[in-house]
Amino acid sequence: MNEKNEVITSILAYSFCSGSLVLINKLILHELPYPSLVITLQLWAAIFFIYSLHYCCGIIDIDAIKWNAVIPYSLYTIAFSLGVLCNMKSLSLSNVETIIVFRALAPLLVSVLDVAFLGREWPSFRSWMALFLIAFGAFGYAASDEQFESQGLMAYFWPTMYLFLISFEMAYGKNIVKSVDLKTRSGPVQYTNMLGWPPMLLFAHGGGEFYRVHEKWVEDGPAMFTSSSLALLCLGCVVGTGIGYSGWWCRSKVSAASYTIIGVINKCTTVLVNCLIWDKHAAPKGIASFVLCLVGGALYQQAPMKMDIARQEGIQDDIIASITTDVDEEKALLSEIEEDPGKEDADETSERASLSEKKGYKRRKHRR
Repeated sequence: MNEKNEVITSILAYSFCSGSLVLINKLILHELPYPSLVITLQLWAAIFFIYSLHYCCGIIDIDAIKWNAVIPYSLYTIAFSLGVLCNMKSLSLSNVETIIVFRALAPLLVSVLDVAFLGREWPSFRSWMALFLIAFGAFGYAASDEQFESQGLMAYFWPTMYLFLISFEMAYGKNIVKSVDLKTRSGPVQYTNMLGWPPMLLFAHGGGEFYRVHEKWVEDGPAMFTSSSLALLCLGCVVGTGIGYSGWWCRSKVSAASYTIIGVINKCTTVLVNCLIWDKHAAPKGIASFVLCLVGGALYQQAPMKMDIARQEGIQDDIIASITTDVDEEKALLSEIEEDPGKEDADETSERASLSEKKGYKRRKHRR
């Protein structure tokens, strides 16, 4: 698979898993309202999947656990966990529409972090317009909801913290992919899942989920787990493992800003599908706003690496210098011929052949 097809495939795989997992988890939480415990189960399932396929089947390779990789992935996990906490706090004080607006602002901050820390050029004018179009579309959708305008200023503290944390997480995640030398595609999934479940259990304890599960078990016993809820839990574990692999694969293929935009577009599309299928139908203004987000995502162009531009400019300078040298040599040869008109044709032919060979070698060198 060539590089372009691999990028497209990774984006499609991540988008499919991301959108599917949101909808599956919504169905799971309708029957088992314990979000942190559900996420913990999905993380454990991914760990079980990875090590079972490695040790029992020998199908996949895994990375050894190393301290120099644990530290950066721990920092990433802390940022992710704090982002989850801020998201929960935001939802407790405001509505989903508010979160979508702040989430749509993340690509703007990540684009700045891309330039400052990840060696990217500034986005083009077209890309900046695409980013603002996404943010404007998200704001337009939120403004179509009556609750959005009725919230106090304190309702925006936690969404703002969530915005900064998710932006840091996106940029730092890309930095990990570039700087931490893991040999297998399972490596990032190993570290994030093994480090991610303890904070989720803390959130479950803080949210009273253990107590509620106990109360439900005392009341209903094993009947609290219906066949549909168990089937959804298994499906969620499969897709959750898939998003681990596809997410880190996609992140390794695109810039941090592009990865953030893909996440925003996935979120907007999922919420739109959710509104049309399970909740009340979205207002025409809300649907138009989501379409605006999708248009912005389609218009965005990934900023090139500074190193790539410098390399291209260096090649262009070398080509110009080579052409200038060839012209000077040609002029020198013509000058010699004019000064010695009696020179034998064979010598002239030999000089021109030598010059032609030299020029051909230089052009082949630059092509390489």
